[in-house]
Amino acid sequence: MKLSGLQIFWLMYTFQTGNIILLTISPVMKDAKQDVWIAYLIASVLGVLIVYIAVKTALQNPSQTLIVFSKRILGKWLGTVIVLVYLVQWYSVIGNILREFADFTITVLLPRTPSWVLLLTMVLLLVYITYIGGIEGIGRCCEVFGPIIMFSVVMLVIFSMKDFNAANLLPVFTDTGVVPILNGALTPLAFLGESVIMLMLVSFTDKPDKALKGAVWGITLSALTVTIVAVCVLLVFGPDISAKLRHPSFDVTSYISILGFIQNLEIIAVLVWILSVFVKLSLYFFAANYGTAQLFKVKNWRTLIWFTAPLFFCLAMFVPSHSYTFGYMKTYWVYYALPINMAGIPLLLLLVGSIRKKLALAPPGQ
Repeated sequence: MKLSGLQIFWLMYTFQTGNIILLTISPVMKDAKQDVWIAYLIASVLGVLIVYIAVKTALQNPSQTLIVFSKRILGKWLGTVIVLVYLVQWYSVIGNILREFADFTITVLLPRTPSWVLLLTMVLLLVYITYIGGIEGIGRCCEVFGPIIMFSVVMLVIFSMKDFNAANLLPVFTDTGVVPILNGALTPLAFLGESVIMLMLVSFTDKPDKALKGAVWGITLSALTVTIVAVCVLLVFGPDISAKLRHPSFDVTSYISILGFIQNLEIIAVLVWILSVFVKLSLYFFAANYGTAQLFKVKNWRTLIWFTAPLFFCLAMFVPSHSYTFGYMKTYWVYYALPINMAGIPLLLLLVGSIRKKLALAPPGQ
């Protein structure tokens, strides 16, 4: 199972873009208001820094996954604790995303469909792509889905330009200030910080030295795409209306009408999100199964799929609806996963790993 640098690029772009567009714009508007673009730019810079640190950390041990090198760097017990912290993140977020997928699809597309049908369909797709293709199959999907998502977003932005109102951008900074903008940046940063999963992926690249370039550029393009979409939402609805809508990026597409002919493009927005969600779920599903197998020394990691798939289905079926999703995002994801899983632990591993490497290379007696 090997990933190319190009697949890493499209994997990071597809993995991030859809969910950030759908779930972060409204919360950021509540805090940053018309300065939402500043909040996204801050989150973009820090998000790129997170993926840079994650890849640099993994490149210290390019043939090993996080599960293995965390124990080598920090010792058996502390390394195992680090692994468990990430497994909690991966397991919890899969159930959360599955539930959000079902709720959103029922709301905008299939209102009479039972949620269990959608959940079962998605879980079966995850089992298929992960069992048959592994990480390489997911990477190949991203090479197809990534350009589709990019083209779709560009077209939707172009079609919505006729409804732009530049006055919605003003005043800049004076009505918000530093603290609200920084608070607004936390939510998209917590999503961009999910690129820390590169700690697991570098060992699957055919040329690890190209992983850094692919990951950094993938996150950069994703962050730029999301920032542009957020500005479009602001220009169409303004900060007050956008903050009250659950999915303002989706609602913008309902306003598109070109010559009375090009309209009802909501299905394109749904397509963008579903493709991105499928990739994100597939990647987390692979990481959870492969990581668990390595932790407990299961020889064939694919056998775990038959145990974890029903578990994730049950998690998604029995968690509450959107109130849980947004509560999860604003509490655990922003205030725990972001500082610990996405920033603190990779920095710790990088620093300790660098020190141990220098000590190992130092001549005896020095």
